[in-house]
Amino acid sequence: MRKPKLWQQITYQVALAIIALFVLLPILGMLRIALDGTIKSVPTEFRLLPKQFTLNAFIHVWEKPSQSLSLLGLLKNSLFVSGGAALLSVVFGASMAFAFARFRFPGRQTGLFSLLVGALLPPVALMTPLYILLSAIGLRTTLWGLVIVYTAFSMPFCVWNMRSSFQAVPKELEEAAFLDGASYLTTFIKVTFPLALPSIAVAALLAFLTGYTEFAIGWLFVESSSNVTLAMAVSGIVGQSAGYGWPNLSAIAILTCIPVVVLFLTLNRFLMRGLLVGFTE
Repeated sequence: MRKPKLWQQITYQVALAIIALFVLLPILGMLRIALDGTIKSVPTEFRLLPKQFTLNAFIHVWEKPSQSLSLLGLLKNSLFVSGGAALLSVVFGASMAFAFARFRFPGRQTGLFSLLVGALLPPVALMTPLYILLSAIGLRTTLWGLVIVYTAFSMPFCVWNMRSSFQAVPKELEEAAFLDGASYLTTFIKVTFPLALPSIAVAALLAFLTGYTEFAIGWLFVESSSNVTLAMAVSGIVGQSAGYGWPNLSAIAILTCIPVVVLFLTLNRFLMRGLLVGFTE
């Protein structure tokens, strides 16, 4: 591969620096507002650094971010819902994707097309059938109901993403495992799954983000304040931000992002490989 010229390298670095500033400045702005003790409601002047450093906003939202639960209680609900959605999407989505990638059966093309249509549909189109279904089985107002809802939203993309990854795994490796006496399940777990892990990590992260950040449709399925997630609480705070104060709102927004950042750093090695599939030789 030809080495870029000096002016090209400088152009790339400047472009990346601009993108980094575009991403980081809002985060730094929220951090400054959350740490500035002189701001009681709305900031009235532009500053790069806090005028009076304090952690009161973080302490307040940690103890009582809303009227229902503590921050740990809200985070527990969010992690249960988003983690459950990611786990179910990977488990059921991987088995379905492997079947579509390796087997030929009647209705295969119809099933793939139906999944594609499901991925293109807006989530609001699934609200009524999911409401009726979860009400019929008695799970509509539970956290398990939210897990099912967000799994339904994530499954189509997960299946299509993992199917292409399974298709990229050479069949010869699976056939070699069959010759050694391995079953389909053993071959999938020990051969195919590890090789497709980068794409599976991407699908798991996106399924997690779906359950972690969605709040609008979740209100339809939650009636008890004990089942409110962190995203729902933040949306409620935004609605009353005039009385809640920007420092507290900035503090809870920053704390909400931490689990996502930790998960991304944990899966970073797999995510980079999964996102670069098709761009490397």
